[in-house]
Amino acid sequence: MPVTAVARPFKIPQSVLVVIHTPALEVLLIKRADADDFWQSVTGSKDSLDESFEETARREVWEETGIDCSPGSQLADQLQDWDLENIYEIYPRWRHRYAPGVRHNTEHLFGLQVSASMPVRLSPREHTDYQWLPWREAAEACFSPSNAEACLLLPRLASRGRQP
Repeated sequence: MPVTAVARPFKIPQSVLVVIHTPALEVLLIKRADADDFWQSVTGSKDSLDESFEETARREVWEETGIDCSPGSQLADQLQDWDLENIYEIYPRWRHRYAPGVRHNTEHLFGLQVSASMPVRLSPREHTDYQWLPWREAAEACFSPSNAEACLLLPRLASRGRQP
């Protein structure tokens, strides 16, 4: 009997970008396993259309770094919705992951403040290395222009605090 491959569902073109940073504005960058020298913040697509961007952000942070910011965790209140979105063209090398004809993704931005001693546990399937860099250096190291811009916005966005 032949073995049948299980088709993976297409990715939803709605994702999050989470800039994880310390109070001193050092940014955590993680290196993708599927691309040489591709440094980025935590990113990921919604698992379902009804999953909120906040739920996606909390899930992706856990999956990619082992940092727990789920509701009820010590860091739950540190996840900050920046109320910003980017719409960008999906790189051709990753378009096959999306339904035919999908060319653009909507990316919702978040920040997550953690202590400088926060341990990081990478998912080896997705990332091979990590580094903490001052925000300007992090922006220069990011492959994605939207990620670089988010790092450059960090001093302003991190200082505005959570709105009541």
